[in-house]
Amino acid sequence: MSILPPNWYEQDVVCAAQQLLGKRLVRWLNGQRVSGIIVETEAYRGEEDLACHARAGYTPRTRVMYGPPGRAYIYFTYGMHWLLNVVCMAEGYPAAVLIRAIQPVEGIEVIASRRRGQPPPQWTNGPAKLTAALEIDGSLNGADLTTPAAGLWIEEAPLPLNAVIRTSPRIGIERVPEPWKSMPWRFHLSEAGSTG
Repeated sequence: MSILPPNWYEQDVVCAAQQLLGKRLVRWLNGQRVSGIIVETEAYRGEEDLACHARAGYTPRTRVMYGPPGRAYIYFTYGMHWLLNVVCMAEGYPAAVLIRAIQPVEGIEVIASRRRGQPPPQWTNGPAKLTAALEIDGSLNGADLTTPAAGLWIEEAPLPLNAVIRTSPRIGIERVPEPWKSMPWRFHLSEAGSTG
């Protein structure tokens, strides 16, 4: 599988959020590939987007968002969870895609051990769950996703057969004012014929 190159991430973040669906998120752990198909994303675009961290401007926290595209923007939330984002668009313009869910395909036993006590459908079906399953934390903030050097990257892959891309407003931003609250910038895969 080919790793997505730096120029892939230079595109508009909303387009990137859609096109990341079906791609493979790969983590190299203890000499083993652990991976999953990206099945849910959200786009966050610029200082004007009041749901985006960049609404506060350039800060130590958002610094990575202003950097080169194709980097991992990883932050800590609720005092307990790490969330993985992918920086997109031109350097200097803060935009990122939140990876919300993956479908495990490699390293299943590693994921199972890291999500012990949870049923398989609950292993990676949320942004904090997938980072726990793939051992993604703040040590990878700023990592270059266009090379395997840091042990985290995204590979080209076709959309699964019968997959349909669906959209909705982003999740967990109830206090954000309109129009940002209702922007249909959440994208997820479902099977043809499904309403979910």
